[in-house]
Amino acid sequence: MSSDETRDERPSLDPPAPAEPRASELIGSALGAAARRAGLDPAQQASTGHVVWHAIGGWRGIIESVLPSLVFVITFTATQDPAAGTGNLPLSLALSVGVAALFTVVRLIWRSNASPALGGLIAAALAAGLALWTGRGEDNFLLGFFINGGYGTAFLVSAFIGWPIIGLAAGWLMGEATAWRADRRKRRTFFWLTLVWGLFFFTKLAVQLPFYLAGDVTTLGVLKIAMGLPLFAPLLAVTWLVVRACYPRTDAVSDAEDSGAR
Repeated sequence: MSSDETRDERPSLDPPAPAEPRASELIGSALGAAARRAGLDPAQQASTGHVVWHAIGGWRGIIESVLPSLVFVITFTATQDPAAGTGNLPLSLALSVGVAALFTVVRLIWRSNASPALGGLIAAALAAGLALWTGRGEDNFLLGFFINGGYGTAFLVSAFIGWPIIGLAAGWLMGEATAWRADRRKRRTFFWLTLVWGLFFFTKLAVQLPFYLAGDVTTLGVLKIAMGLPLFAPLLAVTWLVVRACYPRTDAVSDAEDSGAR
């Protein structure tokens, strides 16, 4: 037997190549990391109110989320011409985008996390550009309809295919990855939570869309604000409470700390 053949028959000492991560693992890891950055960290001994308040950004997050839309609605309504049935669209959009830009600049000057304000600025600018292009004030809210529809679809589809988004996020946040799928109680809980979130987004669409079709900009703007943080925050609080209830407190904290150490 030749030396080449002998070498070929020797067992390889190289470590096996790591398995390619599955899509569910990548999505779950990203969702868990995003939730942790938002303040939903089980390793921190904090009350639900504190956690949710931190997740929505406190007073700054509320103001940055609400004020651009509020400025648009107030300006558009105040400048409305009864004869034409429309307000000063360019001025309303300019002030709205200007407020969002100001928030971004302030965050950059203070060297704080500018991502939330920058995301709001980009969304406000895109929505304003669409409204200016069509000349219809109600189109300033059209982008939000697509976002709500996209989120609602993603939540509902993930629930019905057996990989609910809430479960993916909770699994990685609590340090068990996708092991929750072996627990029937957790699977059922995450299914219903994800279903509720999907219905939340589609409910916003169902309520607001008739006013968009009617061209009622003022009512549409008020509904967007009222169905934003005032509904989002309580739903987030309930979700956080239910997820925490699925895990023993000591286990959730120790698993999360071990996951963070790794």
